[in-house]
Amino acid sequence: MRAVASLAVVVTAVGCASGAATPSEPEAVETPTSTTRTPRVVDDSRRPQITFDPCLDIPDELLASSGFDPRSKRPKELPMGTYSFLGCDYRGTLHIPGVLRSYSLIILSGNVTLEEELAKNGHVATETVINGRRALQEVDPALSGSCAFVLESEFGIVILSRIYNADHTRGVPQTEWCAGFTELVTDIEPLIDG
Repeated sequence: MRAVASLAVVVTAVGCASGAATPSEPEAVETPTSTTRTPRVVDDSRRPQITFDPCLDIPDELLASSGFDPRSKRPKELPMGTYSFLGCDYRGTLHIPGVLRSYSLIILSGNVTLEEELAKNGHVATETVINGRRALQEVDPALSGSCAFVLESEFGIVILSRIYNADHTRGVPQTEWCAGFTELVTDIEPLIDG
């Protein structure tokens, strides 16, 4: 019995000695978080998943610097069965010296091809390039005040459509429908397949 008590004192003394290893609490293991986001909309086609979400992937600061209120964003989800679109609406004003114009901005990502868009709206489209990316500029005379750019992406297309909300009954010259819009499209383009 005395031997057991002596052994307990020795073990305790060794455990308390400086530099001796002491049992430590288990280390917290960090669980890696996935950067893969579940798409807001999916369809039953064999088309690619839409990987650019205009409501989530465009910084608020970029929209604000272009005159759009990020707080005005309204998500859109358009599953069409054989293809899908998801997007965001924004409201804002763009200040031009001597003029105040009110605009709406709609950005849609879809898993249709640029060729399909060209076949549908080729009569109002002009082929162009934005930052080296194949694109269309669409100006439809039937949609007064509207200008759209359609950019090709890895999953399909991204449509950026700006509508001038006139506060008067005078017509807006068609030459002004796209004024200043190319700059915003150029700023958003690098975010699409990033």
